[in-house]
Amino acid sequence: MENALTALSNELAAAVERGSGAIVGVEARVRFPSSGVHWRPGVIVTAAHTVKRDDEISITLADGRKTRGTLVGLDRGTDVAVLKLEGEAATAFPTVERASIDPLRAGDLILAVGRSPAHGVGAALGVVSLIGDSWRTWRGGRIDRLIRLDISLYPGFSGAAVIGAGGGTHGLATSGLSRYSALAIPQETIDRTVDEILTRGYVSRGYLGLGLQSVVIPGGNRGLIILSIEADGPADRAGVLIGDILATIDNRKVAEVDDVHAALEASSPGRGVKVSLLRGGAAKEIEVTVGERPQRRG
Repeated sequence: MENALTALSNELAAAVERGSGAIVGVEARVRFPSSGVHWRPGVIVTAAHTVKRDDEISITLADGRKTRGTLVGLDRGTDVAVLKLEGEAATAFPTVERASIDPLRAGDLILAVGRSPAHGVGAALGVVSLIGDSWRTWRGGRIDRLIRLDISLYPGFSGAAVIGAGGGTHGLATSGLSRYSALAIPQETIDRTVDEILTRGYVSRGYLGLGLQSVVIPGGNRGLIILSIEADGPADRAGVLIGDILATIDNRKVAEVDDVHAALEASSPGRGVKVSLLRGGAAKEIEVTVGERPQRRG
């Protein structure tokens, strides 16, 4: 009769085996490979910060075969990259088994399951340390849920599947969105990002072309002082000046830079937004046509 520890060990090993068929190795940078997940037929997702070249990307499949992957696009804001497989490889191995979104709780055991081109499948064990609300990364991407992991992500484990004890995948593991802990990019964020990248090749985000810093404004409220303006950017063309204090966008108060990202998310590039400013202590309103944030590598 097996004891509880043996039973747990067997369940974890079974979960790794169950999920590993959809896990691939990705070689898209010098020295360290990363891991990836066969998310949809012929579509691999991995951590964008591990993709450092556009071509000559090698994918190692579950049976050890290597094939070429084509970079469709990547989004540094959510740390999601989308690769495509061609031909037989696109349908010759299983896609990931999704876990139910709701049951994941702080304290739940999870596994990061990755694949090394040299050594095969690997796993790391940890727990979910925090489940939080939607949040915005320092690159301006929106992550639908904060899922912080207490786990060691070994070299090559960014892009690994975050698998629950039942064997279903909750998202992708990444070390690229926080300096302090590993995080899981949740399914909802991956799906939204994959859809947009497959449609247009990148994720479109609005921008004004401003460098901003939070300050206290008269009345004790906070606003954003404009420290720099991109030449011929949207704000520059609208007549915004360095030293102006940004107070609202379309009547939404903006006290932090994150508030600007949130306001622009609802404004497609090309749409006009009403921006209220304080200039020399006097209120001023300007309409700015939202631009599309330039796509930058790295």
